[in-house]
Amino acid sequence: MTAAKTFTPAPTPDPAKQPREFLEHLYQAAVRRALPLENTARYLPTPPTPESGGRTIVIGAGKAGGSMAQAVEALWPSDAPLEGLVVTRYHHIPPRPEGLKQRIEIVEASHPVPDAAGLEAAQRILAMVQGLTANDLVLCLISGGGSALLTLPAEGLTLEDKQRINKALLNSGANISEMNCVRKHLSRIKGGRLAAACAPARVVTLTISDVPGDDPSIIASGPTVPDATSCADAVAILQRYGIEVPGAIMSLLEQGALETPKPGDAAFKGHEVHMIATPQQSLEAAAAVAREAGLQTYILSDEMEGESREVGKVHAALARAVAMKGQPFSKPCVILSGGETTVTVRKQPEGTPREQRGRGGRAGEFCMGLALALQGQSGVYALAADTDGIDGVEDNAGAYVAPDTLQRALAKGMKLDQYLDRNDAYGYFEPLGGLVIPGPTHTNVNDFRALLIL
Repeated sequence: MTAAKTFTPAPTPDPAKQPREFLEHLYQAAVRRALPLENTARYLPTPPTPESGGRTIVIGAGKAGGSMAQAVEALWPSDAPLEGLVVTRYHHIPPRPEGLKQRIEIVEASHPVPDAAGLEAAQRILAMVQGLTANDLVLCLISGGGSALLTLPAEGLTLEDKQRINKALLNSGANISEMNCVRKHLSRIKGGRLAAACAPARVVTLTISDVPGDDPSIIASGPTVPDATSCADAVAILQRYGIEVPGAIMSLLEQGALETPKPGDAAFKGHEVHMIATPQQSLEAAAAVAREAGLQTYILSDEMEGESREVGKVHAALARAVAMKGQPFSKPCVILSGGETTVTVRKQPEGTPREQRGRGGRAGEFCMGLALALQGQSGVYALAADTDGIDGVEDNAGAYVAPDTLQRALAKGMKLDQYLDRNDAYGYFEPLGGLVIPGPTHTNVNDFRALLIL
């Protein structure tokens, strides 16, 4: 077994003198709490005995897939057989610790829209678990992003169909539960189907939550857990958001022919699911750091959903009330929240130059809505960032808002409402030096938002 390296956090910056550095420090504390190496050991099952002849196969998908696989390699007994395949997002494989032998193959694929590499990985994983016995152990490592990374379209659907449907879902404003309900019913591997393929082997799923409520059937569309949603639910969601699927597939959905394995199905007998890291735990870790710095700290919720810009406006209203009236909290204080908001991407007129099309994600959109509603309120600083280190498809995790954000933007001729109209958070915050760019963090417990009110 390879010894894990210890990590010594940097000293906490003074919030009054270094508000941005302080908020980034809280973000780092939240991310650190969710790192797989810090959370995996207690949940690892006992390897099959040599006498049984059983194998241990590691499979999985998600933005934290690479770091989860390395954690298992570091913690698994060196004399116990270990093999497998895990897929993660491009550029999300962490540097391999010195001396750590690779026993699990890690491949990369596209996120948030699936590609051929993800399709090939899913096919290989499904093939890998064929023909197992009751003496075998399957260790499944699941984290956010797995829905796109582990793509295997239902019969009658092409990869191009899945890409188009996925893009439409991402742009529709549908929440993660709705998106993954559709994904599960249009897949040959999601919604518990992977667990069924592993039978009769024992399956232990270790998962890092990136969804409100920490429901393992939603995380990465639950490939190894029962699915309580139905084909009828998927049809209703597709109709609600006006998303087209091939007619033959819609007919199969309406007939219930693409149904997923349900709770109580024999395929899940003896299976275990362990949540090794959650959004709430990360918020609590950040709160502990803020309190140690002498600030009253409040966690609103780890389950916030809704349009990102509107959630930003609500946070701004709360911050202004604290700053101006001391209600409902007294300043100085820190307010934290998590969850997964959504962005409904607005269509741009034909011929709009590429540089004027929106770039950004949920965290940046939240910060634009927040900044607009704060209206330069003194004493209020904020940071919103995705804990996986990437907000959308750009290189930033999110953005930082200060009392002078609007003023500095206007001095450059930048009107915030124009950037909101095209969902262009990246274009707004980049010239202001407001982007938060930590790089891939190799974990994912969803959105992190922190308001510092002095």
